Amino acid sequence: MRVVIVGGGFAGYHAAKSLRKETGEEVEIVVLNPTDYFLYLPLLPEVAAGILDPRRVAVSIPETLRGVRLVLGVATGVDFDSRHVTFTDPEDNEHRIGYDRLVLAAGSVNKLLPIPGVPEYAHGFRGVPEALYLRDHITRQIELAAAAEDPAERDARCTFVVVGAGYTGTEVAAQGPAFTAALAARHPELAGQPIRWLLLDVAERVLPELDKRLARTAGEVLRARGVEVLMKTSVDHADEKGVALTNGDTVPARTLVWCVGVRPDPFVAELGLETTKGRLVVTPQLNVPGRDDVFACGDAAAVPDLTRPGQYTAMTAQHAQRQGKLAGRNVAASLGHGRPGTYRHHDLGFVVDLGAGAAAANPLHVPLSGRPAKAVTRGYHLMAMPGNRVRTTADWLLEALIGRQTVQLGLVRSGAVPLDTDTPELPRR
Repeated sequence: MRVVIVGGGFAGYHAAKSLRKETGEEVEIVVLNPTDYFLYLPLLPEVAAGILDPRRVAVSIPETLRGVRLVLGVATGVDFDSRHVTFTDPEDNEHRIGYDRLVLAAGSVNKLLPIPGVPEYAHGFRGVPEALYLRDHITRQIELAAAAEDPAERDARCTFVVVGAGYTGTEVAAQGPAFTAALAARHPELAGQPIRWLLLDVAERVLPELDKRLARTAGEVLRARGVEVLMKTSVDHADEKGVALTNGDTVPARTLVWCVGVRPDPFVAELGLETTKGRLVVTPQLNVPGRDDVFACGDAAAVPDLTRPGQYTAMTAQHAQRQGKLAGRNVAASLGHGRPGTYRHHDLGFVVDLGAGAAAANPLHVPLSGRPAKAVTRGYHLMAMPGNRVRTTADWLLEALIGRQTVQLGLVRSGAVPLDTDTPELPRR
């Protein structure tokens, strides 16, 4: 018997791990994924800020999922009648692989809005290539600013605009000022030069999905660091010189980071199965209706939220991980191993890293801020990561003792990480 899992993110990785635990060596488990690693996305802002080596957030699938077969490739289609998945490998060769059970955990990609100039001049934040590009780009802008003789050009290169005040955008904006300050400190030419970080969102407050008190704390931390927090504001249009805002202001800038949100991988909408808002309709047992051999979980699936009747679970890592575990268990049950379960998950709280000794956390709905929240946040990440814990801890200690590394490697150029891409895990060739 063979189970094919499309996607190696939070849902797919934990589906494979759960399934292996339930079935042992009796079932062949195949993970089809564009990369050979599971990306621990919550720590990506620290990669972009020069705190963590990018390999820390890339956990090897072959090393940590022993007994699971990894197939590198991007899924392009499914023949549900013949039970085959078609995919393209890294060398653009087409392949087919058969299955007895299929788990669709394709994840999500950058959310796009019809704003002129954004697809051309903004960059997303969903993969290692994008984080590496942003790290190099910010470093490059500070270095070019130091060499610029025109004060207006210098100001523009020292201005960084982040759109989206959810988890990712808030963390990127929170990490940014310390990073650019460390970069600027190497250049006497930038002494006294203002460095602007702006965080925009159409919502009324930062982190609108969180407890108001903690969201207010996060906003206060950002403003104390000099971040200009502009609520009920977004981008009207963008070009190579900067961005025009919906409040009428024009901001000369060379950096536009797009953290507005995510949308399901377009792959799932092309399968011919029922969807809602781009996500596959599934039962509370994560089955695709009418197909007992197909399951879906994570951002690709519209899983009924039994704690809020009539709604679907949010597209978060917390839900994806737990749905993945249940999908593995229910696939095993369909093959005669154990009993199936129903997805019902109450929110266990959240953690938001605000950099420089600050965080906001709500473990088991106990509100924390400051250094206690920072300790809880980093502890949570270490427990949630399926590997690289010692190396990640070492990077944190080194950053605290000797500072972060501030060089640009030039490995990822702008054209390799377009905002409009179905595979943010891979740079465009």
